[in-house]
Amino acid sequence: MMDKKRKKVEQYIEQYQMIGRGDRIVTGVSGGADSVCLLFVLCELRKKLGFEVIVCHVNHQLRAEAAEQDEAYVKELCRKLDVPCRIFHENVELIAKNGKKSLEEAGRIVRSNAFETVCRESGANKIATAHHKNDNAETVLLNLARGSGLQGMCGIRPVYGNRIRPLLCLTRKEIEEWLEEEQISYCTDETNEEDEYTRNRIRHKILPVMEQEINRQTVEHINRLSLQAEEIWEYLNLQADAAWRQMVHPVDVSEENPEEKQQGKKEEKPAGLKIEEEEYAELPGILQSLLIRRCICEMAEAQKDIEAVHMEAVRGLFGRQVGKSRDLPYQLRAVRTYAGVEIRRRSEDRDQKKNQKKNQKKNQKKAQEKEGAGQQSVELKIPGETYFPGTGQKVCCEICGREEAVSGKELPQKSYTKCFDYDIIKSGLCIRYRRPGDELVIDSRGKRQKLKSYFINEKVPKEKRDRILLIAEEEQIVWIPGMRMSAAYQIGDQTTKILKIKIVEE
Repeated sequence: MMDKKRKKVEQYIEQYQMIGRGDRIVTGVSGGADSVCLLFVLCELRKKLGFEVIVCHVNHQLRAEAAEQDEAYVKELCRKLDVPCRIFHENVELIAKNGKKSLEEAGRIVRSNAFETVCRESGANKIATAHHKNDNAETVLLNLARGSGLQGMCGIRPVYGNRIRPLLCLTRKEIEEWLEEEQISYCTDETNEEDEYTRNRIRHKILPVMEQEINRQTVEHINRLSLQAEEIWEYLNLQADAAWRQMVHPVDVSEENPEEKQQGKKEEKPAGLKIEEEEYAELPGILQSLLIRRCICEMAEAQKDIEAVHMEAVRGLFGRQVGKSRDLPYQLRAVRTYAGVEIRRRSEDRDQKKNQKKNQKKNQKKAQEKEGAGQQSVELKIPGETYFPGTGQKVCCEICGREEAVSGKELPQKSYTKCFDYDIIKSGLCIRYRRPGDELVIDSRGKRQKLKSYFINEKVPKEKRDRILLIAEEEQIVWIPGMRMSAAYQIGDQTTKILKIKIVEE
């Protein structure tokens, strides 16, 4: 190999630490110029860098005799270079048809599976492919046209997982010049000259025009842009990592089904991911979109077909009415909640609704068993202790005179202990769940508010409202334990008897 180009590739491999001593590398060789060049490069460097090379060739069975000739050429080349060779025969046309994929996509999947198979069989730890600068420029333009955003501008990375691309420092022209100078033959795939594939149209119609009529260094400039985009992308990902830890939380299905939580049942995967709005609002727009994309990809377990329009759809939910939603790819849905936005599977939405209905039916059944119908209600023993079935909660009531307290400040007013004006209670009190028509007096002037409206204002999730116990006098709510007491029952200057109510867990 010419010293200049060989040195260039060797330095590129060293720059990105692609190969280490003792590595076993599977390289895909189709027989075309790029893969043949890669094979010769690796064979020249294997002794110096101390690694092994294994060739993988996939016969796609698309070009009849031409494909057989390519296979024979690769076998003979490997024999001359003393390299192990593994051949695969795959009917890519049939695979594409059965999987409802394009020939391009089916071919990529077949080749990737073949590479991984050889890795498992041979104990290889890396896969080398023959992508070069022109491939990268085509990929960047293709991603730009598809709207894949900043990540798409990164193009083909030199190292990604166990994949390495040692020829990304060379152009197609440099590769072909080297093969000609070294008098190395290679196979030509006539389908590469056709414009049926999207990439080929970019290769034959767009890049040549840009190079000939705009700037001859177009490919170099696009590659430089992709390197800059990758540096920016890595920085943004570090910021996104910090944001993820701070404001993204899994949605546990047990939040929707408390009985499963009590029984200790857990899903291996969360039912969804929740983005907290308060912290999210402080992020720059680019990080907001990046965080949303990561949530969608995490739930979808895929990255393909997740585009800018989907991130914008989710961003638009913040600040909207609770309950608004947007459908996303991979059977996902973004839902506005009180706390922010949740990314869920649509099937999970259905399961959650089923669980809610199931729990409601169970609660209704328990109430009917106790009361004989409708809503469960237990009259409070005043004074005395009252148990509310199925919750493990006990309500302790005590009556005392105003003279027993030196001042109102000494009366206990805690989250689950409250004191009320017993003089104004006319029909006794009960403990129950909410009912239609329930109201709460919210100020000293007697202003009333529907209990439903109060829950909405306090951002109490809809599915939890039916499970909140209430102290009530008929339709008037006296106290929402742990939240608020009615202003109508507060102790005043004219109060002579005080009712102290304390709720404890049994």
